[in-house]
Amino acid sequence: MFGDNGTGQVQSDGMVPPLDPSVMSGATPPAPIVDHTMTPAYPDDSAVPAENPILQMHQEAVAASQASTFAPAMADPDPVVTTVHDDDLLAIKADALTALTPLVGNLEQSAEEKFRTTMMLIQASDDRTLVRQAYESAQAIEDEKVKAQALLDVVNEINYFTSHTG
Repeated sequence: MFGDNGTGQVQSDGMVPPLDPSVMSGATPPAPIVDHTMTPAYPDDSAVPAENPILQMHQEAVAASQASTFAPAMADPDPVVTTVHDDDLLAIKADALTALTPLVGNLEQSAEEKFRTTMMLIQASDDRTLVRQAYESAQAIEDEKVKAQALLDVVNEINYFTSHTG
């Protein structure tokens, strides 16, 4: 191999240190370790020595996390929780629909987009006065498959309104 002059000896040219002769002399290698049992350095968390600040900080962080995670919601005297009730959301929805309905005509939309927007308004508000507008938008759709589905949706909305009148 490298630096071998054929005698089994490696030439020392300053780059490779010479071999230790005791390794080549047939000395007995050390006996293998037979004990394969493993003992953890710290069998349980209580055995962590006081002088190990990193493990102590970890234990404190875990304990604090568990305490805050499992603590009752009322334990915090000043919780930053905002509750929005369904009634509040429904009122916002009604206001938004009222403001949006007259503005829909100002949107630059294709006939299909206008139909979908109008259908969304009808379904969100149960405003049967918009059915004519949805029908006219459906009639303006050029793609025959999309137009057929839109007209079917209009018929379904009319069925909904006429079956729920009492």
